[in-house]
Amino acid sequence: MVNLDKIRADMEKKYAADSEIKTVEVRADTLDECLADASVQLEASVSSLEYEVIEKGYGGVFGLMKKPWFVRVYENPESVAIKKKKIEDTLFDDIEMEDEIKEVNKDGVFYFHYFGTAVCVKIELPIGSGQPVNEVDLLNAANLTEHITIDENLLKQLCKTGTNGEYKEVGTYNHIPTADAILVVDITSDDMHGSITVTPPSNCGSDVSFDQIVNALAKQGVGSGLDEGKIKQFVDVPIYNTPYEVATAMLPVDGRDAYISYMFETDTSKIRLQENSTGQVNFKELNLIQNVTEGQAVAQKVQAQKGKGGKTLHGRYLEAKNGKDIEVERFLGSNVKLDRDGSTIIAEKSGHVMLVAGKITVEQIYEVKGVNHKNGGSITYNGTVICRGDVDDGFFIKASGNVEIYGGVGKSKIEAEGDIVISQGVQGNNEAEIIGGKSIWARFIQNAKVSAEEYIVVNDSIMNSNVTAMKKIILKGKRASIIGGHLFATEEITAKDIGSPGSATETIVEVGFDPKAKQRLLELSEMQNALIRELEELEKNIATMENNKKVRRFLPKEKEEQLQALHDEHDKMKAQSDSITAEMDEINSRLRELKVVGKVNASGTVYEGTKVYVRDELDDVRQECKAVTFYYENGFVRRGKYDSSQVTEDVGAPDGYTSN
Repeated sequence: MVNLDKIRADMEKKYAADSEIKTVEVRADTLDECLADASVQLEASVSSLEYEVIEKGYGGVFGLMKKPWFVRVYENPESVAIKKKKIEDTLFDDIEMEDEIKEVNKDGVFYFHYFGTAVCVKIELPIGSGQPVNEVDLLNAANLTEHITIDENLLKQLCKTGTNGEYKEVGTYNHIPTADAILVVDITSDDMHGSITVTPPSNCGSDVSFDQIVNALAKQGVGSGLDEGKIKQFVDVPIYNTPYEVATAMLPVDGRDAYISYMFETDTSKIRLQENSTGQVNFKELNLIQNVTEGQAVAQKVQAQKGKGGKTLHGRYLEAKNGKDIEVERFLGSNVKLDRDGSTIIAEKSGHVMLVAGKITVEQIYEVKGVNHKNGGSITYNGTVICRGDVDDGFFIKASGNVEIYGGVGKSKIEAEGDIVISQGVQGNNEAEIIGGKSIWARFIQNAKVSAEEYIVVNDSIMNSNVTAMKKIILKGKRASIIGGHLFATEEITAKDIGSPGSATETIVEVGFDPKAKQRLLELSEMQNALIRELEELEKNIATMENNKKVRRFLPKEKEEQLQALHDEHDKMKAQSDSITAEMDEINSRLRELKVVGKVNASGTVYEGTKVYVRDELDDVRQECKAVTFYYENGFVRRGKYDSSQVTEDVGAPDGYTSN
């Protein structure tokens, strides 16, 4: 008997299962591109995805009036359940679980179908304390009439024993073949997917059986890829007049490429900065070095794997790619070498292990009390530099490793291929330039030009500066303010206050684009415009000389050579223009594919006059607003309530730092 408590319990189970299904919304030129994009975001195969079309796309005519597809994509519940089970099996593989196995309860179920001239039933027994199939319900479902004969004793017996997952004949009926369900098989042109479409039977007609479906597929030449589970599911609960996929080609699995397994930390996002009770970060107490000793293994080559071939529905072999090998030698930087096994990389000297331009390097460190006349002047060093004092005006540090400055930086230039840490901040007087190959940490930045390939983390304020980060700009601390200047980050800019009261100083913050790609696009656009103007002038000159040639029927040798030179120059410039166009198209394509939308967070106040760009769309703040997040949606900059849980708290630490 079904009661309210059972319905409530079933609904809770279904809600729990549905809540584990992740959903994404994607736009692309084709439906296949949408699914491919979603498979990456959901980390699932395309075959395990289901989707709903929100807006149907249109290919356009000669490239005009194109409209992208907009779909909502999610994993089907079966795939989610399988993935969850695999994770659970992995987590508890080595743990004794005999005393902790929970009983699974499931009611018995039954299915009635007419196959040929037979009335058949499939009965699944209950599991645990689930309710068995009720004999009365079973007889009522049999729909006994003068056209149907049922062995009731056999039916009652099967109620108790079940049918072991198969259909058992329990009676006969007056079969009318012309009323049978109609089965149509469809194989895609690429021989990768097979589906069936079934029309429902009329009165006294036969349903489609498992064997009928398998035989129909075999007649179409389908010899592999059958999904017996889906076929049985269809037989149990038919879905009529709708294509239903029952066969999928076995896709090839490419072999994994050889790779280097590092024995030291290369991902700085896994190392956290430590703050004191006042929220200040004491950079001096951080350990800059990941120490290794001479002869210590620092990395290991993992060999490539062979691919596993696939097969189409008609048995055509689909070749898989074998994993690519790599040369270990190209990962060798300074002070490391290959061990005798040819795969292990070991340190030749004791020092700081790090990645420099993709090469494993053990660096020795150069320390100086300060960068000034007294201590030897400017520094160019193939390694890591630690400055215990200030970098005076007019001096520079250039290092292939990290740079750590315990003092402050004036009108100086600091350039490092690794991270840069400036404990006392930058007072640049519009002449300082800080360039980090990875990330930059500073107490404050004022009147300076700063750029980093990853993060820029400031513990106080950024004032009247041009600051660019390829990932995020994060301001922490009580003041954490951006006042004046132009800030650009691909993913996120976060501060307490942005702008200044009374709009005395223009403040611009931009997120959502690759700054370097955008700058290169502007440069290419200017070059292209200049080339077009030159080409137009050149084509006029060529046309003038060609007209003279037509009128005179010939040109003097000198003029003919001049005309040929103009044609050669035209071809050269045209090729250059085509090359620029191709590069611009490539950059635009990368920008369109950029998954990072970008956001600007302000826990305090964004003042009037601040300009906020998200993916090139402007929100010109005309009235101050508080506790707000700016983000991109449907072609516009939107404002949402500031949510501290959505703000980046951990952006890693300088390369080699630990929290110990």
